[in-house]
Amino acid sequence: MIGHSSNASESWKLLNWKKFRRDLFRLQKRVYKAVSVGDRRKARSLQKLITKSRAAIFLAVRQVTQLNAGKKTAGIDGKASLTFEERFNLSDELRIKSTTWQHEGLREIPIPKKDGTIRTLKVPTIADRAWQCLAKFVLEPAHEATFHARSYGFRTGRSAHDAQKILFNNLSSKSNGIDKRVIELDIEKCFDRITHASIMRNLIAPSGIKQGIFLCLKAGTNINFPEQGTPQGGVVSPLLANIALNGIEEIHPSVRYADDMVFILKPKDDPDQILTRISEFLAERGLNVSQQKTKLTATTDGFDFLGWHFKVQSNGKFRSTPSVDNFKTFRKKIKTIVNSSNYGAKVKAQKLAPIVRGWRNYHRYCKMNGSRNSLYHIETRAYKVFNKETKQNRNTSKLLLDKAFPAVPYSENKHISVKGAKSPFDGDLTYWSERNSKLYSGQTSKALKRQNHSCASCGYRLLSDEKVHLHHIDGNHDNWKINNLAATHQSCHDYIHMSKV
Repeated sequence: MIGHSSNASESWKLLNWKKFRRDLFRLQKRVYKAVSVGDRRKARSLQKLITKSRAAIFLAVRQVTQLNAGKKTAGIDGKASLTFEERFNLSDELRIKSTTWQHEGLREIPIPKKDGTIRTLKVPTIADRAWQCLAKFVLEPAHEATFHARSYGFRTGRSAHDAQKILFNNLSSKSNGIDKRVIELDIEKCFDRITHASIMRNLIAPSGIKQGIFLCLKAGTNINFPEQGTPQGGVVSPLLANIALNGIEEIHPSVRYADDMVFILKPKDDPDQILTRISEFLAERGLNVSQQKTKLTATTDGFDFLGWHFKVQSNGKFRSTPSVDNFKTFRKKIKTIVNSSNYGAKVKAQKLAPIVRGWRNYHRYCKMNGSRNSLYHIETRAYKVFNKETKQNRNTSKLLLDKAFPAVPYSENKHISVKGAKSPFDGDLTYWSERNSKLYSGQTSKALKRQNHSCASCGYRLLSDEKVHLHHIDGNHDNWKINNLAATHQSCHDYIHMSKV
């Protein structure tokens, strides 16, 4: 039993997180290597060590209670957060029950889709999410050694931009993209219909984790489909979907991001034959091709994928721009804030900045000129509102507009793809930390290079497993001088501010 001091918050903060990261990564690296060379027996032995690892257990609890986006979302037990004392208690419970874990029911949250239908987000309790995170630590390095190089969704070290670059490489003028077609594949209710058997037979894990995953799947099933589905909302669900779909990329040259997929066809390729093979592959997993949404499209007609619109122009030049639906969703968020009467121009600028920066960063390898993508009309509207709310003080309005719409440099099709089948678990920390630095621009990128790609707080390498935060040392967020900025892990940044309270 881990000793809990009366001051649990200080005890939690003083845990050696840097050592925990290193201890867990060392084991995961060994699992990855064992599977890579075909020694699955050794891999399962190492996975058992992770299951009981003090480092892995504490990191799993911290991940779901402090770092994950849904950390304040309650499960069926109504708990939306844990005290520091409760975090220690949960760590003890995980250590004792890691191989005999029993999942509680799931809280169901209906989410409207853009086609008018509803998908159900199924949220586990915080305790169940912590166990799933521990299971993910066990499963991920093993399966990273087996995943296809052109699978990019929900994988450490890979991103949508990698998928975007693959399409550029295959559809650019150098690759005669003008003569090609694509199959825009849509899998019917993918997460809801994957058979449990197809997941379980491909799982590389010791028996205790396998049993826990089986119970996790059963907790999220639809009463009408008791042998199918992985709950959308679980920490481990995207990984399980990747495990089930792994191998579909080998049917034909393609790019996959989770269950979104595009197959690239040369003029002589037979689309019907390819679709037949795809259907056979999916049928073995209880899945079907959506006849309504799956399309064969000429590259010159253009197609949408991952929030982008891809098109080969009549002159053979490849273009990628934000899709119409993506832009509409973004514009709606901006208009809601700009037109709100609940707060003034200064607060609006603060709320707009991360949304605009995030949108521009996501599309920074697109063609972003033109009045729509440059946000000219949206900025003009915001300026008029700001000017009115600051009582026609144009200088103040202009300063707020600059804060609300931060510039992000874009370089069309210049993203550098991840090398082949490389994985962060291969132990090449130099490659991965330097690559992670390239995901950021401006002052964050400069700070990362200055710090040799290491966290200014804990000293550990800044890899892609956690977001980088740019910390203002003097607390003044208007002071952007280089010596006032430090790149840290998001969690380290949280602790910096907690220590000042």
